[in-house]
Amino acid sequence: MSEHDVMTQRRRTASRAAAAGRRDTHGPHALYQRWINELWAGEPIAREIVSGDFVGHWPTRDIRGPDDLQAIVDQTRRELRELMFVVDVGPFVDGDLVAAHWISTGCTKRGPARFTGNDILRMVDGRIVEYWTGASPG
Repeated sequence: MSEHDVMTQRRRTASRAAAAGRRDTHGPHALYQRWINELWAGEPIAREIVSGDFVGHWPTRDIRGPDDLQAIVDQTRRELRELMFVVDVGPFVDGDLVAAHWISTGCTKRGPARFTGNDILRMVDGRIVEYWTGASPG
């Protein structure tokens, strides 16, 4: 997918999110949209959307609590300038779980970077309590 395709898909995703947001302002779809389109866009909202006992399972470590989550998002955004995400598939909701596949682009010191990945989030009482991720270059 080219940079142009990613931007076009991002606009489509934002339009779908806006339409979904009108129907579901507090449910799992809306919370996932805040996760991907606000938190990962650099907005300092971790304390608003995750629980105090949040656990994020990254491949190399676990992150605990909203402050550690915000720190890893901020660190990622420092390493990947102009970081943008497009939700490629989903989000799908099954009980307390939400899953989606995404494509991200950004700029490292060595040049453009592209990643694909999956999010699985567990939600309780309108907050994200647990998160599993997997990402790959490409």
